[in-house]
Amino acid sequence: MEFLMKICLVFLCGCFSYLVNMFFQRRKQHCYMLGFECFKAPDDRKLDTEACVKVVMRNKNLGLEQYRFLLKTIVSSGLGEETYGPRNVLDGREEFPSETDAHSEMDEIMFDTLDSLFAKTGVSPSEIDILIVDVSLFSPSPSLTSRIVNKYKMRDNIKSFSLSGMGCSASMVAVDLVQRLFKTYENQLAIVVSTESISTHWYCGKEKSMMLSNCLFRSGGSSILLTNKRELKDRCLLKLKCAVRTNIGYDDEAYGCCIQVEDEQGYQGFLLTKSLTKAAAKAFTGNLKILLPKILPVYELLRYAITTIGRKTMTKALNPSAPKAALSFNFNLKSGVDHFCLHPGGRAVIDGLGKSLGLSEYDLEPTRMALYRFGNTSAGGLWYVLSYMEAKKRLKKGDKIFMVSLGAGFMCNNCVWEVMRDGLGDTRVWGDCIDEYPRKNLVNPFTEKYSWINDECLNFVRLEL
Repeated sequence: MEFLMKICLVFLCGCFSYLVNMFFQRRKQHCYMLGFECFKAPDDRKLDTEACVKVVMRNKNLGLEQYRFLLKTIVSSGLGEETYGPRNVLDGREEFPSETDAHSEMDEIMFDTLDSLFAKTGVSPSEIDILIVDVSLFSPSPSLTSRIVNKYKMRDNIKSFSLSGMGCSASMVAVDLVQRLFKTYENQLAIVVSTESISTHWYCGKEKSMMLSNCLFRSGGSSILLTNKRELKDRCLLKLKCAVRTNIGYDDEAYGCCIQVEDEQGYQGFLLTKSLTKAAAKAFTGNLKILLPKILPVYELLRYAITTIGRKTMTKALNPSAPKAALSFNFNLKSGVDHFCLHPGGRAVIDGLGKSLGLSEYDLEPTRMALYRFGNTSAGGLWYVLSYMEAKKRLKKGDKIFMVSLGAGFMCNNCVWEVMRDGLGDTRVWGDCIDEYPRKNLVNPFTEKYSWINDECLNFVRLEL
């Protein structure tokens, strides 16, 4: 009996030691956001209606059919008059861009956002332990991370990573990488720079599925400062609650739905196929299967389970030969999430995500306005949406923010943040216009100015003029 008691005591001590160790280990693994900054180009880089028309008319490969397609696409894209384009495109050099154009574009975005980030947070470049840059279409040597290290004279033991080819969801990949590194390294400061190279990848051909990228993608980017230092907790904006990454690249159709290729004339561009929506739905569904149990309360999961079982039982009883129903996510997401930060990939993407998640126009407003004002800035787009929420003073302590990103591969990378304090209201890139939003009328001026292109009687006459 005494021997058994000793065994039990040893076992209980072991369990207690394990639980204490796990508790303190988890305390060290938190990922906090100290700050973030988005890039806003100067006004001479705005791609308004007239500037867009000049770019389109310079492309001698286009005919009436392509003009009509562009008009329809631009009007339905959800972009407004104040998005920003690469300088070489506005200068008329889009067909023959240089390496200098690409580096200049990256330097402007990276250094502008990093300068602001260091100034606002009071963190010195020499204090940074981890540096990650994600740019899908430009991977020079030396790397962009080395370029930043050189510019700010960072430490020689900095852990740097350059991510490429991951599309619009790359920023979430970088954040997930940081949180995994935080589990190994204590008391770290990490920076994630998310942007895209547009200047050297402007499509100059005539394939419709490759012209879409010109209508949607615009210049932009962001820099985010993360830490696992608990002494900085009170200064932080957000805390990462969980992150889930899903890659369905094993599916040939999904892999090829969003891919960089050359057309028959040799023009390089980004191909967006009709199977993109199918791939997005598949990746998103797979991601939610893992993510939702992590973020929704137990009572909501139980309600869903009981409802689903009841529905299946009823269907089987009434019609035993009925085919197996597809899995649906009939959850009340708002039981565990307060705000929805969706990838501003285009109006169709926003509409699709909003419908599948059962979101209201109020929920979708930040994403729609970010798309309208800044366009699809690829991996940096989510941070413009978050900035809008903060500028509108929507974020309160304890609120949960659901970030949804989709990208080439095909990938769906999502995460949930918790707001750490009240009083967030930095307007950042929205400072000069936030009072003008939300815009009630999102109609693109192309509709009024160039609808004559669809007139079968007048279009040939107008084109000659």
